[in-house]
Amino acid sequence: MGRKVNFILLLLIVCFCAFTATNYQELSSEIDKGDTAWMLVASAFVLLMTPGLSFFYGGMIDKKNIISTMLQSFVALGVISILWVFVGFSLAFGDSIGGIIGNPLTYLNFKNVGLEPNPAFSSTIPFLLFSLFQLKFAIITPALITGSFAGRIRFRSYILFMVLFSIFIYSPLAHMTWHPDGLFRNWGVLDFAGGTVVHMSAGFAALAGALYLGKRKVVQEAHANVPYVILGTGLLWFGWFGFNAGSALGANGDAVIAFANTNIASATAMITWLFYERYMGRKMSAVSACIGAVVGLVAITPAAGFVNIGQSMLIGFVAAIICNWMIYLKNKSSVDDTLDVFPSHGIGGVVGMILTAVFANEVGLIYGETTTFYYHVLALFITVVFTFCGSYLLFKIVDVLLKMRVREDQEARGLDLSQHGEQID
Repeated sequence: MGRKVNFILLLLIVCFCAFTATNYQELSSEIDKGDTAWMLVASAFVLLMTPGLSFFYGGMIDKKNIISTMLQSFVALGVISILWVFVGFSLAFGDSIGGIIGNPLTYLNFKNVGLEPNPAFSSTIPFLLFSLFQLKFAIITPALITGSFAGRIRFRSYILFMVLFSIFIYSPLAHMTWHPDGLFRNWGVLDFAGGTVVHMSAGFAALAGALYLGKRKVVQEAHANVPYVILGTGLLWFGWFGFNAGSALGANGDAVIAFANTNIASATAMITWLFYERYMGRKMSAVSACIGAVVGLVAITPAAGFVNIGQSMLIGFVAAIICNWMIYLKNKSSVDDTLDVFPSHGIGGVVGMILTAVFANEVGLIYGETTTFYYHVLALFITVVFTFCGSYLLFKIVDVLLKMRVREDQEARGLDLSQHGEQID
């Protein structure tokens, strides 16, 4: 019965979108062709990050769960794209309701989302392009969460959770942070490219998922395919230039600054991670280098357009030390966050958010300003409570509707076979 309901629901959404969509007008003369060209490229960069994440996670998991882990990231490209057109973009960027969430009817089915620019968001690129750029952020956020419960979640239950998370957690955070009338934005909270919206939300949702689903029956630390991890890191690093520099919403100086800071912070974090591993008497492994690079990318995300090169180096250095230490503590605890999503993205996002308030040009603590820092701390507290508690509640709701955890025999066989009927050689 559930299979029929799923298919019928999808059919209704597709038919509604097909018969209610508005036609596009000619490209406006107000559009800046250089900005538009850059944002098209940046959007493609960010889309590539999700397949990159797929390889990154797939290479770190055990061999019997590679396909399922990779697919959990990859399928977000389809699910969130449809949801975004239908109602997600409207919830995130529609007319503000109390500064918390957008009116779902404002841009329902991309109504009034066309080739004309919307000055409230960007005055030089088509509004449609802005919405598609933001879509890529909405796609990768639930995909990031999957690393925490890899190897033990039912696929269809995960899809339902992803939909609910995007509606009730991601969209309100995006609205509060990036909408002109959003609560956090009006407080002066700075999040250049998604440290709060993407990484903290994914990281604390991941912690909720790891706690709710419990430990794996057999914990295997061996990585299935280290070259996959390196490939995935390279794709993520490449795509992150669109993620951060694209958030300038144009081919301008802010994009150049964000581009430079993104590279330097990641490079610093990678080398710091390797040297710290050696300092602690551990080997300087390829996986360590990759995790360090990603942590640096996470930490610089909120600050990318607000700090200078030296400060981006320091952010990468500090994030590498703190996140490495958090992974060590997590491994000593009973929390089974399979691929260290919480210490890497959750804590990395926290570090980045705090250091943004310290170093942000003209309004940071080092410039004698305290208001931005105080509001960052308040927004951080709200984000942590909202994402962790909200996500934990969503896990409970989904578990009631569709049991979330696979059976013990399915977990033992591996999710590749039990969920998808496929396996690698």
